[in-house]
Amino acid sequence: MQVSDATRRPIEDPQLDGDDRLGIDVCICTYHRPELFDTLEAVATQEGRDKISIRVIVADNAAEPDARASICAAGDRLGLNLIYVHAPARNISIARNACLAATQSDWIAFVDDDEHPSPSWLKELLAEARRGDWDAVLGPVKAVYPATAPYWLEAGDFHSTRPVWVRGHIETGYTGNVLLRRALVQRAGLEFRLEFGRSGGEDLDFFYRLRDRGGRIGFAANALVYDPIPANRTSLAWLLRRKFRQGQSHGTRLLESTHHSLRAIVDLPVALAKAVMLGLAAAACLPKASSRNRCLTRAALHCGVVARIAGLSEITLY
Repeated sequence: MQVSDATRRPIEDPQLDGDDRLGIDVCICTYHRPELFDTLEAVATQEGRDKISIRVIVADNAAEPDARASICAAGDRLGLNLIYVHAPARNISIARNACLAATQSDWIAFVDDDEHPSPSWLKELLAEARRGDWDAVLGPVKAVYPATAPYWLEAGDFHSTRPVWVRGHIETGYTGNVLLRRALVQRAGLEFRLEFGRSGGEDLDFFYRLRDRGGRIGFAANALVYDPIPANRTSLAWLLRRKFRQGQSHGTRLLESTHHSLRAIVDLPVALAKAVMLGLAAAACLPKASSRNRCLTRAALHCGVVARIAGLSEITLY
């Protein structure tokens, strides 16, 4: 395993054609997933490695550091400058914060341990960071469905992830495919909140707070990452539960942005009305499974908002 603590020149503007290589820390949180080794190989074969100095940080969220030897051996085999960090246990926010604490480079990238970055992933993220002078750049996460997945799931592409624009701006993000300007993260003291580390929504909250502190979020459409979907996540029940939890995260954001009683008066009835309307829409397109289930999952999201504003604690999803 190679470890380099060399101080790199601060970079104000990411360029891929200069004499000095860009410094970027690729952060991967893991928990007993053998797919990690495929992810590491995809990172090791990124285009533009002669222009990008890649340092990989693997934060192991397992209770014991049993995977240390195999992960470090993979780093050696692939020629990666890899840092292993043991960050127990069973709370993804602990692992994500351990990654942030171990970073040294000007840019931080996050990718999940079961995802497969495309060969031009980092190059595209950095190019968009330069073009828009962004503090964070999101890339698309394309779901890859198993052969056993129901037909409506792939037809509706329910698992792929792209940002949502609100009045022309991206207000929050996700950690499955993102590049961050480390200077802003440090200056704002940003960390992932531990209370969301098992329910999910820790990334949604993190990027909301990044925006609150003046961070600008862009999107690199060609910085593609592939996400193989396990069979146990291909049911409508799992999707409804996930969307409900996401709705709770949005509800938490609403509660924290203003007084609780005001949110109860204004946002709760609005979210409830949206849930009812989407339920009726689902009934109207009952024979069309993809459209029906799209309405149901969106209704579940608004039900989550209602439940959180009404005082229900966030459910544990992972």
